[in-house]
Amino acid sequence: MNRRAARTLLCAVTLGIVSSPPLSAQEGAQNQSFDIVLRGGRVLDGTGNPWFRADIGIRGGRIAAVGDLSNATGERVIELDGRYVVPGFVDIHSHADDDLDAAGDAGSEGARRRAAPNLVSQGVTTVVVNQDGGSPWPIADQRARLESRGHGPNAALMVGHNTIRGMALGDDFMRPSTPAEVERMTELVEQGMAEGAYGLSAGLEYVPGIWSETSELFPLVEAAGRGGGVYIVHERSSGMTPMWFWPSQDDPGPPTMITTVLEDIEVAERTGVTTVATHIKARGSDFWGAGRALVELIERARARGVPIWADQYPYNTTGSDGNTVLLPRWIFPGGGPGGGGPGGQGAAVDFAASLREALSDPDRGEQVRLDIEHEIGRRGGPENLVIMDHPDETLIGKTVAELAAEWDAFPVDVAIRLQLEGDRARAGGARVRGFSLSEIDVEEFSAHPWLVTASDAGIALPGDGPVHARFYGTFPRKIKRYAIDLGVLSVESAVRSMTTLPAQVLGLRDRGLLREGLVADIAILDLDELQDNATFFEPHQYASGVDYVLVNGTFVVDDGELTYALPGVVLTPDNAGGSGRGGGPGC
Repeated sequence: MNRRAARTLLCAVTLGIVSSPPLSAQEGAQNQSFDIVLRGGRVLDGTGNPWFRADIGIRGGRIAAVGDLSNATGERVIELDGRYVVPGFVDIHSHADDDLDAAGDAGSEGARRRAAPNLVSQGVTTVVVNQDGGSPWPIADQRARLESRGHGPNAALMVGHNTIRGMALGDDFMRPSTPAEVERMTELVEQGMAEGAYGLSAGLEYVPGIWSETSELFPLVEAAGRGGGVYIVHERSSGMTPMWFWPSQDDPGPPTMITTVLEDIEVAERTGVTTVATHIKARGSDFWGAGRALVELIERARARGVPIWADQYPYNTTGSDGNTVLLPRWIFPGGGPGGGGPGGQGAAVDFAASLREALSDPDRGEQVRLDIEHEIGRRGGPENLVIMDHPDETLIGKTVAELAAEWDAFPVDVAIRLQLEGDRARAGGARVRGFSLSEIDVEEFSAHPWLVTASDAGIALPGDGPVHARFYGTFPRKIKRYAIDLGVLSVESAVRSMTTLPAQVLGLRDRGLLREGLVADIAILDLDELQDNATFFEPHQYASGVDYVLVNGTFVVDDGELTYALPGVVLTPDNAGGSGRGGGPGC
């Protein structure tokens, strides 16, 4: 047995999740009565072990029995005919928080949003929110609102580093923090943890976190760890350069994804707190293939005992709404770093006029062209930039490379023409989606046992505007495409990456696994029908093959139909059966 296999077995024994298939349940269980009996399923319990055939009895929102329940009775008995029973999926990086907090009585749009239909229809039963360093404040108020209004999946709340940094530094945030300001932020982390948060989230590519130094993070992460929490960190850069970098404006040597992962490892090693490098990626055509280097860094750290993990959404494109702007933000009013600057449609700015003004000056014009060329590469190259929306409908669906050939122009000139001839009220003139990741790297990350599957998605309803396909398809896609079709990992491992593994990282002890006594967060899958149906031109399409989903023993998906039930609870390290410190680096 190799070292990794031995470590995995040791961790499984320690967590109490290794067992032979319980084909004969407790004596007398066959004659018991349950609220729900799931009969004749293939149980993938979340550990990564092969499936075993068993029935499951649910009583009082918990799993009461697993085994042969052929003579048991239930208020409801569902014949599964060999479909797969898995733990409900734990989405460790979710942006569901805004809509989980939506107001509205039963039947209202707000209530339908709080049901999180696009997430539970994938099998998601728990979401971890307040990501990328942003959170409401105080956490106690957010928790109280969620508990009073009700929501579909369970929710675990994080303290946002950008939020508390803004509170401590005020408007003067474009600098390192002082010791007094770090002390104030530490107090705020402690407050958030006391109010029920599950840890600290950071968004170091966003304002104001981009001006933080690594030393600022140590005491904040330690404070989260003392409260039983974890640290989930959005990268300072996801490729060769961060999103705010423009070569004409910024000094050489911005952080890369490699320096980002090294920083995450340093924080985890110095503090001993479970750290998740969230939505890990190698963005930009010049950075493709670097996933192997990032994997090597993480595996070397884990081998020496560092509690570092990562999560990933299984797609080769980033950005929630696909509104990639190839023009540098500094030419527009209000432009700035950290993804700031002018938004999309509706902004009271004539973006075409701003571009014309910049181009009218020869020196500034050269700077603009330099930055556009840089952004085209960061977004995947001209052949991977697709026009999703433009006033000239004949352009929709074409790539920048195709337009360059059609117009006999350089890709930089295509980006300029899209703005000048496009929507003057939209930055960039068109909605463009950049497929900035390589499948080489997506597959590389997917296969590793420390990699958690996560959506990086919010809540959406059909009829909403453009969203990423991950809003509707993340979890079925990971199983169908990367396990069943490509064989990058096994189905058992894919299920583990979205159930037991995130539960272990977070320290959840009462869910994420199918065992007697645990909470009945369960999904039932028909693997022959499982499919992510969302596309980037038609994203609002529910996945197929997810036949039943239960949250705390209540159906949120029933025979393929959404129920819009709101049985979710706010999880805290105190009420979810665990310390939140995770399973440690050896697991």
